[in-house]
Amino acid sequence: MFRIFSDFHIHSKYSRATSPKMDIPSISRFAKIKGLNLLGTGDFTHPSWMKDLKSLLVPVEDTGLYKLKKDTEEQPYFIITGEVNTIFSFEGKTKKIHHLLLSDSLETAEQINDKLKVHGNLSSDGRPTLKMTASELVEEVVEVSRKNVIIPAHIWTPWYSLFGSRNGFNRIQDCYEDMTRHIFALETGLSSDPPMNWRLNSLDNYTLISNSDSHSPYPYRLGREANVLDIEKLSYSEVLNAIRMKDTKRFPFTIETKPAYGKYHWTGHRNCKVSMPSLKSLKLGGICPVCRKLMIKGVDERVENLADRPAGYRPEDAIEYIHLLPLHDIIGASLGVNGWTSSSVWQIFNLLVATFGNEYSVVLDVPLKSLEKIVEPRIVETIMKVRNDEISVVPGYDGVYGEIRLLEEETNKFQGEENYGKQCTLEQFM
Repeated sequence: MFRIFSDFHIHSKYSRATSPKMDIPSISRFAKIKGLNLLGTGDFTHPSWMKDLKSLLVPVEDTGLYKLKKDTEEQPYFIITGEVNTIFSFEGKTKKIHHLLLSDSLETAEQINDKLKVHGNLSSDGRPTLKMTASELVEEVVEVSRKNVIIPAHIWTPWYSLFGSRNGFNRIQDCYEDMTRHIFALETGLSSDPPMNWRLNSLDNYTLISNSDSHSPYPYRLGREANVLDIEKLSYSEVLNAIRMKDTKRFPFTIETKPAYGKYHWTGHRNCKVSMPSLKSLKLGGICPVCRKLMIKGVDERVENLADRPAGYRPEDAIEYIHLLPLHDIIGASLGVNGWTSSSVWQIFNLLVATFGNEYSVVLDVPLKSLEKIVEPRIVETIMKVRNDEISVVPGYDGVYGEIRLLEEETNKFQGEENYGKQCTLEQFM
């Protein structure tokens, strides 16, 4: 039995707003540090990235997966993935929807590219924009091979998503039309978690997956959300079958950040430093109390709009989930510094990983007493709070990441209240 920590949705250095270090060797190196052993390649539609993939990866026999050439040590496997944006009109409105694509070989991926290049410039971005409907995309990708998979990406993000408040849909069937039968999984995105999605009866037949959508190779981005699988044989078909069948034995749980950590959880207006929960926004009609303009509707409010079940409902066949936060953020919050840029955080992070193998081991498994021998008590205390889902986060909004709150008085100050000009914007890694 293989325990697989998988992150299917990442991007390459050829995508916009992405680190130039997003190359295969760097991704592979930091994936191992994170504890990931199955990783999406991302961006297979981009000609230059496809060239890199073909030169750096080799197929693993009879698996539909790939590994780095000339490995001198155990490295993660790669699954061929990409993301595209379809733009089309529906009932007089423009729709822009992102889709995650998976394929079992680079050769098949090239055949997909041959079909898609007539709908847009694949060289323009690692995540190209295609002038075609979502149903046309599914039809053409599946026509190449029935093994190819299409998964709606980050389905609640205000822009570019299936249920996005700005240009999405209220029903899956309206988006994918007669091709909906080929959709069997949905990507929740950072600003939602499974319990939020369980509130919609219409999503019960779909498997919920979680991925990082990482634009950086560093472990505070890569694998911050992931899928944990227990399978007999590591192969493309086994992985996808476990997901397709919604098999809780083979797919025991997903790793989620707390949804408040995501950049679009609450409704808000970044320019005015205003954010609020759904009930407050609904009372205000979505209007910013500072500038009187329309705020960006958060995922929390959008779910409330479409939900037909109360908060706390759980389907019988639901796959489990756990809330985690990146170890960099845990250490940084414990020390009161920026976890992404502080050299002291990196030193502690490297010590923990060198001692215990990888980040997932540290935040999930290492016994309390073992941690206490390596790092100071306040860091151990925060790790244990994360494991017990006892960390509060000031919700993110309008492109601003959420902030971890450790002190009880700080948590009480913000919890359940709107935020007017008090939340600082976290630096987004580029």
